[in-house]
Amino acid sequence: MVLNLKKIAAAGVLAASVLATPAYAADNIKVGVISILEGAFAALGQDGIRGAELAFIEAGNKAAGKDVEIVVMSSDASPDSAVNAARKLIEQDKVDIIVGPLSGSEGIALRDLSKGYKGVTFINGSSAAQDATFRDGSDNFFRFGGDGAQWMAGVGTYAYKELGYKKVAIVAEDYSFPYTQVLGFMSEFCGAGGRVPEKFWTPIGAKDYSSIVYAIPDDVDALFVALGGADAVNFLTQYNQAGGSKPIIGGTITIDQSILDSKGPFRKLLVGTPAGTPTVSDFDGEEWKAFATSYTKAFPDGLSAPSIFAHHYYMAGKAALLALEQVKGDLSNDHKAFRAALTKLEFVTPTGGTMRLDENRNGIIDSFITEVFEREDGTYGNRVLKVVRNVSQTLGYDADKFRAMGPVSRDNPSCP
Repeated sequence: MVLNLKKIAAAGVLAASVLATPAYAADNIKVGVISILEGAFAALGQDGIRGAELAFIEAGNKAAGKDVEIVVMSSDASPDSAVNAARKLIEQDKVDIIVGPLSGSEGIALRDLSKGYKGVTFINGSSAAQDATFRDGSDNFFRFGGDGAQWMAGVGTYAYKELGYKKVAIVAEDYSFPYTQVLGFMSEFCGAGGRVPEKFWTPIGAKDYSSIVYAIPDDVDALFVALGGADAVNFLTQYNQAGGSKPIIGGTITIDQSILDSKGPFRKLLVGTPAGTPTVSDFDGEEWKAFATSYTKAFPDGLSAPSIFAHHYYMAGKAALLALEQVKGDLSNDHKAFRAALTKLEFVTPTGGTMRLDENRNGIIDSFITEVFEREDGTYGNRVLKVVRNVSQTLGYDADKFRAMGPVSRDNPSCP
């Protein structure tokens, strides 16, 4: 059954029958999906739901011969909302597996929550904060899409060596995922000799960016912008209206298809913008073409191409289905066999790479350096400049030295 997102109530609950007994005992497996369906990231969250739903549509809503039932809950990007959604799904809806959440700090919160629910397996959606898996991990929390630093692989070097940028200011939302993206960019950019004299941190859902727009130093060569959803649209619109002319380097969700499909002249500002991403809307690979075709067929009212959120929620759903098939739907003994299968799982992603997990249950990924371009029909997309294969969570650094750098934050890393 295809979800009609317009009919999901504000609470984000998709009506579904509730079984009091464990789902696997009744030849039925219940999957709870948590995504953001309200606030600044609502459009992103809707596409995440599409991606998860698509994985189960392709499987005929079955796994190992058992029916798969999906229950959707909305969060609002805050850790508390994600935790409340998960508790409702576990305690009231009796789900076996949770797919989600979407946003960075939500992921850390669900990682912590998972430790108290050993009978439920959590498979991350698109949340990409480093520490959801890198520090203090949970043996029933899995992430198949990598973290936000991995997504930026190669971009800092490209900006410094190919584009000649020596000084870059940063504009980003003030929470764990943008911190992780900034780490990915700065680790290379600063290592190559670049400098970041100013970081502007903004809360999620900000409406007025004028104080930031007019405080951007004149002597920087470019802006690294790590904003998503309505935040990205608002900042870019106001920067464009103010006559801003600095080239932009994009954080992953700043150039995502959900932004490029938005309306407004600000999009011209993004043409030529390089970025790092594990999802490329105009990728020419056969696997991606097949995935995009399946997406647009299932969701004709969706985006012009699958977003990173659709892609990552799809991979989470796909991983759950593949592991369930391997263990013939066995979720007994606190999912012992199922989690062992997830840990060892390898599968071909929609971008043609092989997804596999590291010792932290975090994906080793292929990432792309891309640039925004205008298609012949006047819409906008991303095209590949370079592929960076097999990106680990330590970004190629010695693991002990990388861990010794400490958790990412507003001030870490720093190269003034």
